[in-house]
Amino acid sequence: MPTFTIATRESRLALWQAEHVQSLLEKNGSTVALLGMTTKGDQILDRSLSKVGGKGLFVKELEVALEEGRADLAVHSLKDVPMELPEGFVLACVMEREDPRDAWVSSTYASVLDLPTGAIVGTSSLRRVALLRAMRPDLKIEPLRGNLDTRLRKLDEGLYDGIVLAAAGLKRLGLEARIRAVFEPEQMLPAAGQGALGIEIRSDRADVAGALQHLVHTPTWLAVSAERAVSRMMGGSCSMPLAAYAQFDGEQLRIRAAWGDADGVQPVVYAHASGRVVDTASAIALGEQVALALQEGVRAQTA
Repeated sequence: MPTFTIATRESRLALWQAEHVQSLLEKNGSTVALLGMTTKGDQILDRSLSKVGGKGLFVKELEVALEEGRADLAVHSLKDVPMELPEGFVLACVMEREDPRDAWVSSTYASVLDLPTGAIVGTSSLRRVALLRAMRPDLKIEPLRGNLDTRLRKLDEGLYDGIVLAAAGLKRLGLEARIRAVFEPEQMLPAAGQGALGIEIRSDRADVAGALQHLVHTPTWLAVSAERAVSRMMGGSCSMPLAAYAQFDGEQLRIRAAWGDADGVQPVVYAHASGRVVDTASAIALGEQVALALQEGVRAQTA
């Protein structure tokens, strides 16, 4: 019976995700322990991620645990995983996606459209900032950091009129009742990988890769491969207001991407493409096609 240790952040959502994977692996006959860790991304809460090193701050300590053999796998929210992993590490599994959409959470207002002029909205995502400014340029958008419970507490303390969060995290923690409205992708395009869980391992651990195969959800993996290809080509990190979202229609994968201006000066640039996708190579090629169109649109706008 194989025995594995999962490296995980200690936030309530990260622990839910790790325990979810633990349960699925144990049902398949493995023995699984958790190694809880605090990352730099969890510790630095007074500055935006784009200014202190990006979302990779949430995975570095977990990778060190993998490298030192203290853990065998790390479970991540895929949108927090850098587009390029360090040498010796691989993304071994992408699981079936939860709701990829953004959620509107407010004690007072049913939707962003109901907010009065000058209302305060909380988010630290440059993507959300750009798309919110395009939707409602009259709003005051303020930074919002911390884990999910911390963000909700700040809302409840009256620091914001409303906040924008990933619907997936709220649903996973049984907090769906806090969602006043969801933003359809046509309103607010999700981040690459949003709603999906990715499992990282050392590239030399074929035993772990084999144990994870039954958790792989191929349609999700292909969709997020296309999304992450857009982000990779655009130099993607959280210091960039970039969105990318792909959906299957039969064997055709439709992908849309958006590049925004967090200052709200330039209009949002959109690009889209669709094509037959049956493997990661064709998914990546489609994502790169959209990235090229997006780059062309950005150049035309700034010329």
